[in-house]
Order: sequence, then structure tokens, then C-alpha cells
Amino acid sequence: MPVPVILSGRSVRLEPLTASHAPALAAAAAADRNSYAFTPVPHGIESAHAYVHSALADQEAGRSLVFATVRVGDGLVVGSTRFCELDYWDGPVVWPPAPRGPLTGAADAVPDAAEIGATWLSAHAQGTGINTEAKLLMFQHAFDTWGVRRISLRADARNIRSRAAIERLGAVCEGVRRVHTRGLDGIVRGTAFYSVLYEEWPVVRHTIEQRLARARQDADGCRLVPA
Repeated sequence: MPVPVILSGRSVRLEPLTASHAPALAAAAAADRNSYAFTPVPHGIESAHAYVHSALADQEAGRSLVFATVRVGDGLVVGSTRFCELDYWDGPVVWPPAPRGPLTGAADAVPDAAEIGATWLSAHAQGTGINTEAKLLMFQHAFDTWGVRRISLRADARNIRSRAAIERLGAVCEGVRRVHTRGLDGIVRGTAFYSVLYEEWPVVRHTIEQRLARARQDADGCRLVPA
């Protein structure tokens, strides 16, 4: 399974999630929770410890690679994200197809395809560019280091905000699987599926880098305005 790694950018650092992050995650999630209607986010310290325990169990089983999202400017933990649905295409063809661990059992095996998901940010970190740069770091690691052929993303079909954010990255919408699963509110809902292929990665990289450059220019312009 993939080795835990630190992914560092200008405004965000993704570091391997550990039990020590639980209090900071609880604090990050304690602000305005209005944007969490469609996303599992811990609520309170006990919930945060359970969230971390579950995430690390999935990672230990080889099903995911989990990160704490840290704001570089002040070192504050502002959320979490992960690689999940890790899929390996070595060995004989299996049917029906489903994500599986590496057949070789190598500790440093890397996936051929993966999903980026379980992403959430504290209210004060949303809309700051942190999510955009975090996605760039994860795409870079997946495509340039692992050499994956495909990265998938998904969202509750009703979550217009998340779907718009995914589409701004340049991911291709593959459609909505109708009546797919139950949402956090108990309502059976559809799921919107997106993907970026290895061949599309150079264009997606350029799109994200241009978005980040414009955001930094806007921020610098604001700082130049007299108080």
C-alpha cells in the first residue's frame, strides 16, 4: 500500500493523519457547520477520536491514505482529506471488477487508480484557495509520483457547491448515478461522478495553477489598498 507522505504547498500542508490530530479536528469542525449538510464531519472531541480511529483503520487495511489539512501560515489544522478506493491492476483479471490491494504484497506498491474524497474544511478556511491547492498537491502526487491512470471524485448530486468546485478543477463529469445511496439526512439521493485521466492531467494542472496565480494576484492587490 502507498507510504504516508507529507505534501507541502505555499498555503497548505497535507500531513499524515494521526490520533494526535483529533483535538484540532474537533476545533476545526466546531465553527459554522452549515456547509456540512452533505459531508461526514466529526462533531465534538469524542466524534473526532472516532473519526480518526476509523480513518486510520481504513488506511491500515490498505483502502485509503488519509491526511490532516494544515494551513501553512499559522500551522492550524483546518480539515481533512484522503485518497481512497485505491485500485491495483496487476495480476489476473477479476470479475466483477472492484478496488483491491496489490497482489504482490509489497509495502511500497502504488495504485493504478484512486479517488480523492472525504474532504472537508473548517468554515474559516473555505473559499481561501486551500482546497484548490490541496487538490493540486494530491493530483501531482497521484499522477507524477504514483503514475496513476485515473483519479475519481464524487459528490452528493444535491451538493451544488462541491460539484462546482470539482468542475472548476477541470474534472470531467461522467454523469449522475440516480437513486444511488442514502445521504447524511437519510434521504436516498443521486451521486455525481467526476474523473481526471492521466492524458488530461497537463491541462488540469495548468487550469489549477492559473486559478491559484489569479487568487494570489487578487490577494496581493487587496494588501496594496490603503487601510
